[in-house]
Amino acid sequence: MGILGYIVVGLICGAIAKALLKDRAVGGWLATLLLGIVGAIVGGWLGGLLLDIELGGFFELRTWLLAILGSVVVLFVYTAITGKRSRR
Repeated sequence: MGILGYIVVGLICGAIAKALLKDRAVGGWLATLLLGIVGAIVGGWLGGLLLDIELGGFFELRTWLLAILGSVVVLFVYTAITGKRSRR
């Protein structure tokens, strides 16, 4: 999967991660989507490192699961580091 694939998957997975973390996620949608792109890359790296699973094609389930997991991890870590709470 090329860089464009990472961007598209990351954007979608960033939105999913924001929805999963709800109140705990900080930042606007743009920040979340950018963190989703980073999360897709981190998810692929962690999958290869820990589980010996590489990202497949765009439409493969493992690609999406790893990207969502990576996006949630990155968004959670970002929220923990900044120490901010979302506004309601």
